Amino acid sequence: MSGPATGHAAPGAVQAPEQRFLAHHFTSMDSQLATSKLGIWLFLGSEVLFFSGLFVAYGVYRANHYALFHYAHHFLDWRMGALNTVVLVGSSVSAAWSVRCAQLGKRRGLRISLLLTLLLAGVFLVVKYFEYSHKLHNGVAWGAACKPSAEILASLPPAVQALPVPKDLGTFFSIYYLMTGLHGIHVLIGMGLYVWLIGRAGRGDFVPGYYVPVDTVALYWHLVDMIWIFLFPLLYLI
Repeated sequence: MSGPATGHAAPGAVQAPEQRFLAHHFTSMDSQLATSKLGIWLFLGSEVLFFSGLFVAYGVYRANHYALFHYAHHFLDWRMGALNTVVLVGSSVSAAWSVRCAQLGKRRGLRISLLLTLLLAGVFLVVKYFEYSHKLHNGVAWGAACKPSAEILASLPPAVQALPVPKDLGTFFSIYYLMTGLHGIHVLIGMGLYVWLIGRAGRGDFVPGYYVPVDTVALYWHLVDMIWIFLFPLLYLI
């Protein structure tokens, strides 16, 4: 939290470093921080509602097409999903570290933690790119376009190879690409926000009395991480 409420300084008075970031419609840094926190939590609540609809759709389809979902999940590599889970959890740790560094005024630690979060987000997308490209190259697309190649079918467990390929296999992968693709877009947005934070941190904008952007972006990033923690077991493991 920022220091005690001080209000706008009188003309000619010496201002605290964070006062230059106090918006004109706030009376103190405390009220600005509280309002920002409320705003980001309302936004995150809307994001939870958005993804909840997708999770409900997943649950309905899975309940009505259990055999299809059980068959289709064999096309997913749980090791790549697990790797991305570790990567995102690590990025959440570095995001939390960045908030603490901003609170303590540790500029070097702040820049390192922000850059580390950005790099881990990039690793996540690189892994997802290889996963997507392998599937699409072998005909595992969405909807009616899903026509698995002989090569990828031969890589399935022997017991699964003996089963006929479901005609509606594309239903599962429509849900898969929709949910993981929307999550990937959120990762890209988060990377853009961290590039912005790194630029501001390089200018020395963040001080113990002003770290709202670092805190709110970290909260957004924790939500991105949490959504993947649900997606991974639902799509890859169960």
